[in-house]
Amino acid sequence: MAEKQNPDMRVAFETVREANFDVKTAQVAFLPTLTIDTDYGIEANCFGLHCSQSAFEVSRTGLLPSLGYFLTATLNVPVWDWGTLRSKLKQAEYKQQSAKAALSLAQRMHISELYANYDEAIVARAGLDESRNTAELAAESLRLTNLRYQAGASPATEVVDAETALVTARNAYADAQVRYRTLLATLQTFAGSF
Repeated sequence: MAEKQNPDMRVAFETVREANFDVKTAQVAFLPTLTIDTDYGIEANCFGLHCSQSAFEVSRTGLLPSLGYFLTATLNVPVWDWGTLRSKLKQAEYKQQSAKAALSLAQRMHISELYANYDEAIVARAGLDESRNTAELAAESLRLTNLRYQAGASPATEVVDAETALVTARNAYADAQVRYRTLLATLQTFAGSF
């Protein structure tokens, strides 16, 4: 998924792919090439299917066809090129090695960041559970403090302290949720949606 979803990884993979094509192209340049060209059309001074040439006597040549065609075949064998083909091949191979090294670095960086974010998400998940438990305990403490206050066994300051503890615990729980969901979004950036 990371190859398809992460833009940095896609760039690195496509760079390696391009470098591989460049090497293949440089290797193919060492092979002979055969080129065949054909032409067909009107080839005359006058425009018609048959034409008599004004430079020749009609009795000697008669009517000449205006339509014509020809075929040209060329065989190119690379024998000596002052080393340009080898130079291009070496350049393509160096580019390929550089692209593979960049891909390897990108993969290692990606994996290390993925593991770091995954470990941080596990810690955030544990913190989220702990914050939830703390908020639940603070709510229960407020309920019990209210019952004692209504029975006249505790002063109003304890109720205010319990309410403050509940608000603080709920804020900490909300912060833990934000941190956990942010880390999940970061993991989805690295590995795609899951």
